[in-house]
Amino acid sequence: MAKRKPSARPPEGVVKGPYLQSSVKRRIEALFLDNVGKVLSREQILEAARDPVSGKEPENWHQRLSELRTDDGYTILSWRNRGGLKVQEYMMPHTEKRLGAAKRVKPTKQTWQQVLDRAGHRCEWLEKGQKCGLREGESDPIGGGRVTLTPDHKRPHSVDPDADPKDPNQWQALCGRHQVVKKNYWDSMTGKLNTYAIVQAAPETEKRAVFLFLLEYFGYALEADGSIRKREGS
Repeated sequence: MAKRKPSARPPEGVVKGPYLQSSVKRRIEALFLDNVGKVLSREQILEAARDPVSGKEPENWHQRLSELRTDDGYTILSWRNRGGLKVQEYMMPHTEKRLGAAKRVKPTKQTWQQVLDRAGHRCEWLEKGQKCGLREGESDPIGGGRVTLTPDHKRPHSVDPDADPKDPNQWQALCGRHQVVKKNYWDSMTGKLNTYAIVQAAPETEKRAVFLFLLEYFGYALEADGSIRKREGS
């Protein structure tokens, strides 16, 4: 098998605004729909997402971008899943939408306040026994912007679409970055771990380790020249 060549770089997109839609997500959507098949940079997304009245730059644009993928069903590619794109570059290759999950239930105001009180107004994302702990209004040192906590189903929405809006034990407070992580890494239709998305987000060294593991698993070997051959007896 011949060594795979990197994908050709798509053409550059342009901001055709002004975008006057009422929400950050809809302004970003309009920008991508104006540039289907073209590369857009982080700076262009921020320019389009600005409040058309105040000119204020949104701090939660990356969460709205994720919602276009997960909630609206658009395919929006980044450097993690498209050769030729650089870090902080994005592209919508077509306008087709995937089927999305059903309308989401939200906790009542009283329940949400109970969740926030329990969490100490901090993000409750738990990973390897360590809570995120970012407080509402703080600066996110990794994702950037000010932390805004939002309610999240403890069980994936597709597994338990009828979560009780009055039971705080069924909800958790998450910062915007970890809402994005959960949406990207859990399949919204099945509630199962989205291994494909996890591999896409992994560093290059980990992608290569997964690639070599799969070659071994399916009985192939990677040659020094980059070609792949089927192992004898496999």
